[in-house]
Amino acid sequence: MTIGTAERRRTIAARALRWLRRRRALHGYVTTAPSPQAALDLFAEEWASRLPAPLRDLRAGDIALFEDPRITWAAGVLGGCAGKTVLDLGPLEGGHPYMFEQMGAEDVVAIEGNVRAYLRCLVAKEILGLRRVSFLCGDFLSYLRTSGRRFDIVNASGVLYHQRNPAELIALCCKAADALIIWTQYFDPDVVASRAWLRRRFTVVEPLEYEGFRYIGHRQDYRKTAYLPWYCGGNASYSHWMEREELLACLRFFGMTAVSVAFDEKDHQNGPAMAIVASRRPSENRAAGDPAN
Repeated sequence: MTIGTAERRRTIAARALRWLRRRRALHGYVTTAPSPQAALDLFAEEWASRLPAPLRDLRAGDIALFEDPRITWAAGVLGGCAGKTVLDLGPLEGGHPYMFEQMGAEDVVAIEGNVRAYLRCLVAKEILGLRRVSFLCGDFLSYLRTSGRRFDIVNASGVLYHQRNPAELIALCCKAADALIIWTQYFDPDVVASRAWLRRRFTVVEPLEYEGFRYIGHRQDYRKTAYLPWYCGGNASYSHWMEREELLACLRFFGMTAVSVAFDEKDHQNGPAMAIVASRRPSENRAAGDPAN
C-alpha cells in the first residue's frame, strides 16, 4: 500500500484509529451471547480473508484465501493432497491450511510468526472445526533450519518476497519436501520502471548467494508500510525480490526438475506475481526416512 494523497493518508489514519479502538477488546469482556462473529470481532479491521461457504455472511475480510484458485490449481498439478503431509509457511489466517484439510491432507503443520495473525488462525480453526491442522507460533526459517522433519508438500505462498535471502528459503523448502507450492511477487525492471511507487521502493541492487547459487537481489524497502498496524509482511525493514528466471533457476539448482507456472500477472496491483508448483520427478524423490540433508 502506497501512502500518497492527503485523502489516502486520512483514510489510513481513520482505519488505524478504528483498529486501535477495537484492539481494546482483548483487554475487556464480551457482553453478547457467544457466537463466531463475537470471536471474529476481536480482530475487526484486521481480517484479510473472507470465510468460506456457508460462513460468508460472517464479517471478516474480503480476499478468498479459504477458496483460493491458486491452491486448487497447485493441488491438481500434484495429483491431489489426500493422505499427504503439508507444511504451510505463513498461513496468515488459516485459509490454505483449511483447504489442504478439505482436500484430504493427513497432517498440516502451519507456522505463523506474526503474533496477531497467529491468534486469528486459532479463531478460524475453532470456527471451522479444523482437526488435522496444527498452528505453530514462531519463525518458519528457524524451524526449517533445525527441524529435520520432511513433508510431502511445502506451501510457501506469500512469503518468498519478504525474505532477505529468498534463495535460502527455496533451498530449505527443497530439503523439507519433494514438492513445493509457491505464490510470490518477483522483480521485473520494466514494470518497476513504469510505476513510481515501486521505483521508490527499489533503490539498491545487491549480489546474493546461498550454498553456491548466486543471483541478483533487488532490495525492496517497506518504508512506511511496515508501520501500519495491520502489516503482515517480513520481520525486517527490507527484503530482496528475485527476477522471474533466476527464481525458476534457483528451484532447479536445488533439485526441483518439474516446474509449472500459472497465474503469472505482470499487472498485479502490488507488483508482478506468479504461482509455481515445483517437484522432483518420481524417480528422483528421496525414499521415506532419508535424511533431509
